[in-house]
Amino acid sequence: MNNTGQLSRRSLLAAAGFAGLAALTGCGSGDDGSTDAKDLSKKRAGAMEKYGVGDQFKATKALSFTMLHNDMPAYPLKKNWLFWQELTKRTGVTITVTSVPLADFEKKKSLLIGAGDAPLILPKTYHPGEVPFVASGAILPLSEYVDLLPNFQDKVKKWKLEAELDAIRQSDGKYYILPGLHERVKPGYSLSFRTDILARHNLALPTSWDEVYEVLKALRAAYPDVIPFSDRWGSVQPAGALLQYMAPAFGTVGGWAYSNADFDFKAKKFIFPGASDGYRQMVEFLHKLVSEKLLDPEGFTQTDDQATQKLLAGKSFAISANPQELAANYRYNLQRQIKGSDIQMIPTPTGPAGSAIDGTRLENGLMISTKATKREDFVAMMQFIDWLWYSDAGQEFAKYGVEGVTYTKPAPGQYKVKDGINFQGSDPGAAKDIQKDYGFTNGEFTYGGNWSLVSSSFTPDEKKFQDAMGTRTLLPIDPAHPLESMEQEQATLWETSLKDHVTQNTLKFALGKRPLSEWDAYVSELKAKNMDRYIALHNKAYERFRKEHG
Repeated sequence: MNNTGQLSRRSLLAAAGFAGLAALTGCGSGDDGSTDAKDLSKKRAGAMEKYGVGDQFKATKALSFTMLHNDMPAYPLKKNWLFWQELTKRTGVTITVTSVPLADFEKKKSLLIGAGDAPLILPKTYHPGEVPFVASGAILPLSEYVDLLPNFQDKVKKWKLEAELDAIRQSDGKYYILPGLHERVKPGYSLSFRTDILARHNLALPTSWDEVYEVLKALRAAYPDVIPFSDRWGSVQPAGALLQYMAPAFGTVGGWAYSNADFDFKAKKFIFPGASDGYRQMVEFLHKLVSEKLLDPEGFTQTDDQATQKLLAGKSFAISANPQELAANYRYNLQRQIKGSDIQMIPTPTGPAGSAIDGTRLENGLMISTKATKREDFVAMMQFIDWLWYSDAGQEFAKYGVEGVTYTKPAPGQYKVKDGINFQGSDPGAAKDIQKDYGFTNGEFTYGGNWSLVSSSFTPDEKKFQDAMGTRTLLPIDPAHPLESMEQEQATLWETSLKDHVTQNTLKFALGKRPLSEWDAYVSELKAKNMDRYIALHNKAYERFRKEHG
């Protein structure tokens, strides 16, 4: 899983505060999941009598559950995938999918839920995407049923994920998605450089944003006709990835991780990040790169293909990356075209605010249609979900497939994909692909897990990157600040216009289309859009919750 699914810890909490996280009762109390008041005795058809952590789930009779499937262009759905066959063999469950193309997935999901026609299992939900469906009662408050999910509960307890789960609670104290759970934060994006070009000019890989500037300046001097840094991932949100991984170094949030409320731990209050000194410093730095022709202005909004083609054609030497794109796209294609070329992803550069990183150990997750509780096989369905999405064995199966067929285990905790099978760029020329031809490592089923499993597929590049990032300090989680219903309604009126104004003016300032001398005027415009009142709502909610719950 990559790109926009990777929320920051701060933005997750801010979104949750906006949606009404952390109820006035039950938040983080450890009382989740008590189904004592719910009579499930007649809903155990096919369920295992004894099912616990580490047990293989196997339905006591053949079962079938419906699921919404996000059909990915990179690996279109096939009914003959080994994944489906082996899943039924191991669990006794057949999944009947309603397949929807990626481009239409969110819209179709909303329509199906609204019409009461949604399948039982609804994956690929990014918090707070569940919020619109809570009031209608169309989706289950899943925190009420976690006693049916022993593997989920075990990982939450072992990895101390309670605070992060509190971040996705609604105003009633319950959470309505089962998120993917990670043992450790796994940063996904940073800057990459053509190392063969750097070596040619005796330039070292930069470690700070100041050094990034110096390296780009040296490259510009050596290649006057080249703008050395031309970026991607901006077609949906200008510089979405770049601003996300850049912001922590400036003590703020940005890009894909941007939220309108960010907690200032020194001042002990929420602030509006888009008007902060740190955000201004970040925008000023970007403008300096653009004005000196070190950063391509087209890179803020061009398509990914346009950005990649510039890199491959030698018209740029630096580009944002994640480990998968680095290996399977940039390096693979560069080395086919340019002999001796190479590219490396650097740990996120440090900046005025230091080297701390932002991130969450939760990923997108599942919603469950409320109608599932009316089925006699409801308990079995929950046991099945717990095994496939949250047990060690289920996660291993979803990622690697069938031992001896798609992979082998040279040693405990080690996985070797069989020869002739491409695994996320490991062998791009292979005859078979783990996703396209077998259905494993599918984003519907594969996310989260213990660090041993997650890191087992790291390329040497990613291992080096994650080892370096693992030494960084992780920024703390913003404190709980649940908004009451009237506050939520008011915040909703202001939320989008404020965020849009920040996005639009970030681009204008960076590109020089608006002079930075107008920063104060920009802040005044945010105030006219109720910035101060918006932040006051969050601080009021924070103080109220702190006084009532310590």
